[in-house]
Amino acid sequence: MPFRRWLPQAGTGWSRLKQADARQKVGGGLVASTIQLDFINGTACNFIVKRILHVDRTLSSSMPPLRSFVCQPGGHQRAPPQASSPRASQIALKNVGTSEAIQKHRKSLADWFLQQPNEERQFGPSFALDSIHVDPVIRESSLEEILKPSPDLTIQNQLQASCNQTIALQNLFDLNACGQQVKNVVLYGTVGTGKSTLIKKMVMDWCHERLPRFELLIPFSCEDLSQSNTPISLRRMITKKYLHLRELVPTLGTTNLRVLFVLNGLDRLNLDFRLAHTELCCDPNEPILPSAIVVNLLRKYMMPEASIIVTTRPSAVRRIPSKFVGRYVEVCGFSDINLQKLYFQMRLRQPRCIGVSGPPTGEEASEQDNLVEMLSRNLERHNQIAAACFLPSYCWLVCTTLHFLYFTKSVPPAQTLTGIYTSFLRLNFSGEVLDSTDPSNISMMKYVAKTVGKLAYDGVMSRQTSFSEKDLRRCFEVEMKTESELNLLNVFRSDVFRFFLTPCVQLGKEHTFVFTIPAMQEYLAALYVVLGEKKTLTQRVGKEVSEIIGKVSEDVAVVISIVSKVLPLRILPLLFNLIKIFPRYFSRFSSKDRDTIARTMAVEMFKEEDYFNDDVLDQINFSILGVEGPMRHPDDASDDEVFELFPIFMGGLLSRRNRAILDQLGCPIKNLAAFEIAKAMKKTVIRNSRKGLPPSELMDYLFFLHEFQNERFTAEAIQSLRTINLSSVKMTPLKCSVLASVVGTTNHEVEELNLASCHLDVNRLRILFPVLLRCKKLHLQQNSLGPEACKEIRDLLLHEKCVVNTLRLADNPVTEQGARYLAEGLAGNSSLSHLSLLHTSLGNRGVEMITQHLAQNQHLRELDVAYNSVTDEAALALVEEAKKHATLEMVHLYFNEISEEGKQALHKMRKDQNGIRVLIFLTMGADVSDYWAIILNVVQKNLPIWDRDRVRQHLGLFLEDLQCSRRQTANPWKKAKFMRVENEVKRMLGDLERGTL
Repeated sequence: MPFRRWLPQAGTGWSRLKQADARQKVGGGLVASTIQLDFINGTACNFIVKRILHVDRTLSSSMPPLRSFVCQPGGHQRAPPQASSPRASQIALKNVGTSEAIQKHRKSLADWFLQQPNEERQFGPSFALDSIHVDPVIRESSLEEILKPSPDLTIQNQLQASCNQTIALQNLFDLNACGQQVKNVVLYGTVGTGKSTLIKKMVMDWCHERLPRFELLIPFSCEDLSQSNTPISLRRMITKKYLHLRELVPTLGTTNLRVLFVLNGLDRLNLDFRLAHTELCCDPNEPILPSAIVVNLLRKYMMPEASIIVTTRPSAVRRIPSKFVGRYVEVCGFSDINLQKLYFQMRLRQPRCIGVSGPPTGEEASEQDNLVEMLSRNLERHNQIAAACFLPSYCWLVCTTLHFLYFTKSVPPAQTLTGIYTSFLRLNFSGEVLDSTDPSNISMMKYVAKTVGKLAYDGVMSRQTSFSEKDLRRCFEVEMKTESELNLLNVFRSDVFRFFLTPCVQLGKEHTFVFTIPAMQEYLAALYVVLGEKKTLTQRVGKEVSEIIGKVSEDVAVVISIVSKVLPLRILPLLFNLIKIFPRYFSRFSSKDRDTIARTMAVEMFKEEDYFNDDVLDQINFSILGVEGPMRHPDDASDDEVFELFPIFMGGLLSRRNRAILDQLGCPIKNLAAFEIAKAMKKTVIRNSRKGLPPSELMDYLFFLHEFQNERFTAEAIQSLRTINLSSVKMTPLKCSVLASVVGTTNHEVEELNLASCHLDVNRLRILFPVLLRCKKLHLQQNSLGPEACKEIRDLLLHEKCVVNTLRLADNPVTEQGARYLAEGLAGNSSLSHLSLLHTSLGNRGVEMITQHLAQNQHLRELDVAYNSVTDEAALALVEEAKKHATLEMVHLYFNEISEEGKQALHKMRKDQNGIRVLIFLTMGADVSDYWAIILNVVQKNLPIWDRDRVRQHLGLFLEDLQCSRRQTANPWKKAKFMRVENEVKRMLGDLERGTL
């Protein structure tokens, strides 16, 4: 990832200096002091020539003799060594001191460049540049190719750059096509292609002695240099940043030390190579402006023997005259899909990527492998995700999002999806201005929010994800009125455009553009709205007038207050108050704008046309992996697009943390504005949330509250939410953490929490534990809750704050071991009244354990152990114990392995029961059971997941019992009732035979 401010503030150090008399190429030796005079004209020529001669004489008097070289076939070779001089010991001591300083420089630079930004550390460990790295494709280019005008507004043919002239990083300073030694290299690329990361890797290679061409490397941040307007000498500039080089710096330019200057982000500096503006200076000790030092270094007038590599955006390449550039190199990103795969494999298969210490377990490693495999398959389809990951920055975003969705076992409350996207933009833009030469100094993100944000918002409102060139012109050129605005647009097109928009790869839409990643469109649309760029003409004029009058009134108020003290006229206080009214009057337009933002958020949050879609987290997962979530047919209309992240991002952008980052990016949102927006939307959001949302939409609503990061607002919104139905929502660890975080803002009891068919396991239960304590009715059926999960449920039931009165665990693999934990929890619980263990593989032993602990419970009213392979003895013992229970009223025993004799015995026990109801079959003597509808309803709901052969067998037995009892009765009303129930059973058997269930 780009790491903009990577310059160390103190010294650093490096590897052992090679001995001066061995293994040195002529390219690293001292080059005679020469200068091209083709850029000098007029009367200044003679003066410059005299000055050059004077400088040469000065340098020759202070330099040691040049070492002699002889030319041998195949290259330059050193002549035989001369006889040692009397000063040989002093030179040796000096070389030792130089080597120690460079070693220290290597170590210090390595320590600094290994530091990772918070965005890297927040989502798990990243691979270090000195150990694992995927180099982007870089290719040799030319100024003619860079400056070649594009006939179109877009970059339709530039996504996959031609890479037939690729060049390795270590070969950048090789001889050029003309056989000349390259001294200055310009490395350029658009935002996000990996320029800064590549330079960091180059520095790390030098630190680890993998760049032997250079003995000393000195990096500078042009952003840092641009902040200083005070003259400074080159030597002072170096020692100011690298104090440990203070003894080595005086020898620069006077020895044959091979030096490389690295200048990162040249677009931050305003360079002027005209002699009338930047004079020639060859003295490293002479104080001049930092920009002048850079110009003279690139001119090769100061330290001509040094090599220089410059990184810049394409729009600033032309600031350096081509005669001072030996090689142009373009960073093409991961234009090779194999590089994308390699990056994902390295990043997602990190040992601690799952967010826990130690090596991954077998299950965790399998999860990582499956994730990488799904992502690789999606890339191979040549779809939009592969086009987006052409930029290494988006590879980082994909990995970070997947880490957020999958590998975070417990999500801290501060981690949000909006925060990931905001941090992603900070990593790439870091508050830099679009064009440093423009007097407006507009930040790049502010410009993007006003232009690309408008395009994104128009697309969201019209349910549009692809855009024609006409759409682009409408958004980008609508306000082109001045030369300055046109220049800004040109800079944006060359440097930033394809960071956000990329050609569509879908058949039939090759000439349209889409956002690099779908969620980026919704993020920028939300940013456009929240920043208040979506305004009516009245609101725009009102804001400007309010600001102007406010400034004028402040000055007039000062004058009036002074005059009123000298001449206390009655009219002056009145005039003073009238002036104060104007800003307040016009500021009402500002508040109306915030009402509009709040209304947009609320309307988009509860848009009924988006109902019954998968929740937004699954949609994000689908957009990256190409699996799960809603899949739209290519022939469907574009208005079928779902934009449910749009309101969620609007809420997330108002959080305090994201507002702080946006302020650094030049997109400030005031605290008062955020407060007023929240106040305006509170009533609407709470009112709509009470209507009863579908499970997936309710998950989106909870995610919105989590992203909003406003505890007071969330507490008031969740207070009215007494029933939470999330059935059939795939509850990942992230979703469980979101639910726990949102519900945890209050202490109120939840009447009902439905988590049926939510893929819950023991780890997810642990995350939800604080929420489960406060739920009265808890639906956990049809999950993956085995014995370990039952241990958590036991702890839940034994907790002193537990208020659960209904617990449904049907269709979970509880087994005999899990029954033991549940029996212990049941014995010590004082709140549970209804317990369903239907189809949980208890067996006789499991039911016996519950029977043994049943007497210790004094509150249970209903117990369901149907469909558990229970035989006569265990069933009779349970009912016998149930008859003694103080509160137990109903026991479910149908669909078990109870014989006819056992059924008769149970029927006899029912006759002398004390209020106990046993549900075992559909008949009750010569009549239909009062509970036949309950039994068949349970069977109907569970037919899709139960064993069909066993269900068919039990339904057949039910049918035989019904037919036998019907033949035995003579009452026509009873016969009709039997026929009704028989028809229901036959219908269910028919559905099973046809496979329609």
